[in-house]
Amino acid sequence: HVQLVESGGGSVQPGGSLRLSCGASGHTYSSYCMGWFRQAPGKEREGVAAMDSDSVITYGDSVKGQFTISKDHAKNTLYLQMTNLKPEDSAMYYCAAAPCAVYQVQDGLADSQYNYWGQGTQVTVS
Repeated sequence: HVQLVESGGGSVQPGGSLRLSCGASGHTYSSYCMGWFRQAPGKEREGVAAMDSDSVITYGDSVKGQFTISKDHAKNTLYLQMTNLKPEDSAMYYCAAAPCAVYQVQDGLADSQYNYWGQGTQVTVS
């Protein structure tokens, strides 16, 4: 069973930066493809960034040039570097994982692709 734990959220002023981390356990990290999602109160969950096993990346249009997804295989950790944060970036941020064998990175922002989810970490920009 895959377990995902996010950290790094918090409160920041507009224009600030945060780096979210997602620690993964319970699986062979390289066999799972992962993504970041966010959900603000009253809004649908939105795909932010995704990465497949070849490190091919997809970003949501609203965060291109602002957020960067990366991973550290040695640490079994996925990251989301967020810069120039705006109030509209405020949301609960989740990481998610899916078996790479059935993963399509071009659909990486669709939450239906993912089998495992973390508990989320809150980001507030104000």
